[in-house]
Amino acid sequence: MQTYSTWNTIYSHFDPVAFSVFGVNVHWYGIAYVCALVFALFVAQFFIAKFPARFPISKQLLDSYFLWAELGVIVGARIGYVAIYDPDRFWYLANPLEIFSPFDSRGEFVGIRGMSFHGGVIGFLLASVIFVRIKKIALLPLMDLVAISVPLAYIFGRVGNFLNQELFGRIVPAEDSIGQVIGIVINGTLRYPSQLLEALLEGVVVFIIVMLCARVKALKGALIGVYGVSYGLMRFIAEYWREPDPQLGLFGQILGGLSMGQILCGAMIICGMLIIAYAIKINTKGYTCTHKNS
Repeated sequence: MQTYSTWNTIYSHFDPVAFSVFGVNVHWYGIAYVCALVFALFVAQFFIAKFPARFPISKQLLDSYFLWAELGVIVGARIGYVAIYDPDRFWYLANPLEIFSPFDSRGEFVGIRGMSFHGGVIGFLLASVIFVRIKKIALLPLMDLVAISVPLAYIFGRVGNFLNQELFGRIVPAEDSIGQVIGIVINGTLRYPSQLLEALLEGVVVFIIVMLCARVKALKGALIGVYGVSYGLMRFIAEYWREPDPQLGLFGQILGGLSMGQILCGAMIICGMLIIAYAIKINTKGYTCTHKNS
């Protein structure tokens, strides 16, 4: 009989509910999500204060934009999940108000469950475009700030997934000695802690890549594209440790079958590359014109 460590069995002695308020359960995931939002705002405030020439955005404007962006993320993430992942998508189409209802069919409060990162990205971008049109400000400098502020905050979200005991990893093969050490027992089966692996790749590694690229003058205004490419690549890799959505499974035979997350990340990488190419073209054109006039 296999012997597991305390870490391997952490789910058996950890409650995803942090506390209750008047009978409403507050999950660690919810706390982690709030921490992510606050941390992202703090990082953004730090950068606009330290580099005002690079990020010509006032604190008041940032606070206003933060509300717009968060609303776009929540709406997009929820609609994206229903449209892409939820098998009851056609029922929701006939009952659209239920998409955002925090109550189940019995009237019990369960919160809003099921959010898609890629849907959140689309919602965020749409909200950002509307915001800059209303405020009559440039979009790309704002997107540069977002690209720097989001990655480390994203760690809180993935840790929240881990604490909420969701988005499980794939089964650890018996021959994987490292997996045997870091794996988590779920329903008697040892699985990879894919949420924490994603926190490392999609949070720490992406942040390092974006910060390094922020030093390159030709990439000014392209950091959201850099984020899209680096996140897409890191998520694509991390998906090989993450259990595919059971209602969808894997698609095709390319690279052993791709998950929906990997397919969407492929599209994200392409979009990011187009943004980078556009920003480099604008920066190069501006440099050429300045050089000719000098």
